[in-house]
Amino acid sequence: MPSLLSNLKSAREWVTPTLKSSAFLSRGVLTPEEFVAAGDELVYKCPTWTWEAGDPAKRKKHLPADKQFLMTRNVPCAARVSEMENVVAVSGDEAGEDDDGDWLVSQVLTAEEQRKREEKALEDEFDILDDEGEVVATGEVEKKVAEMKIGGEDSSTPEADAGATADAAGGDDDEYADMADFEDDAVLEDEAAVATADTVSDNDNVVKVRSYDVSITYDKYYQTPRVWLTGYADDGSRRPLTGEEMMQDVISDYANRTVTVENHPHVSGPHASVHPCQHGAVMKTIVRNLTKESENGEEGSGGPSVEMYLFIFLKFVSSMIPTISYDFTMDVSASTKK
Repeated sequence: MPSLLSNLKSAREWVTPTLKSSAFLSRGVLTPEEFVAAGDELVYKCPTWTWEAGDPAKRKKHLPADKQFLMTRNVPCAARVSEMENVVAVSGDEAGEDDDGDWLVSQVLTAEEQRKREEKALEDEFDILDDEGEVVATGEVEKKVAEMKIGGEDSSTPEADAGATADAAGGDDDEYADMADFEDDAVLEDEAAVATADTVSDNDNVVKVRSYDVSITYDKYYQTPRVWLTGYADDGSRRPLTGEEMMQDVISDYANRTVTVENHPHVSGPHASVHPCQHGAVMKTIVRNLTKESENGEEGSGGPSVEMYLFIFLKFVSSMIPTISYDFTMDVSASTKK
């Protein structure tokens, strides 16, 4: 079925005329020449991205032979979105307010946020309550602990402790010599134990994560870039992930809807792909908002250029695949507000 769909889409793209005039600002789309210019800027600013020629038999005539698509490899993916997702919320709005057309994006907790929540839950679980069920403040707890000490049972004083320390220090120096002999006798055993401990520690400190190869092609039919993903298991085997496994790294609102498994136009094997049907509309909205912000700012010149397109594009795509940490360097505030 994916093969049939790919063939139909290839035929549709083949009969679609190539966009010649720039419609970057008016429709949020690119000509092939603008796609190449934006790709050159991405490769220049982010060296992890490279141009790829691909299979000569699958080459697209509307693009240069050596710049058929962009690729970044071994992109880390440390956590599953499916495990991190919380409630669905409207970005920027409180629950119950009217939706103004913004995208619905699930809130995702980072590992640090999860750790803090777990620590807070643990603290709450071991809070000390008074007779009325109220949480006792830390200072009050210490006071109550001090009152619980029974006289005579804890009779140690600083002076007594100091005397005991002096008595212990007054022993024969020969005891220290005996300890040195003991250390010499056991040195090989100690070194072996340390080596074993280091080995275990090193292995424990290695964080095994999934990795992805991320590529960007130009879709002639939709006249926009299109993102493709192929993932590999976190056990070091480089086993390709199944479609179901890759969907674990996609926000559930988009998995198997906006993001589907299809055949890559240049690379063999199934890939997860962000469908480009809404790319132009979303990019048009983002570019318009960035232009307005630029006009209202102190510099007040022009808004984003075509060369910035892929940085903005990758920013909004990251909202669907937030744990796949590819590089787009520039800090872009990409608002989709209508």
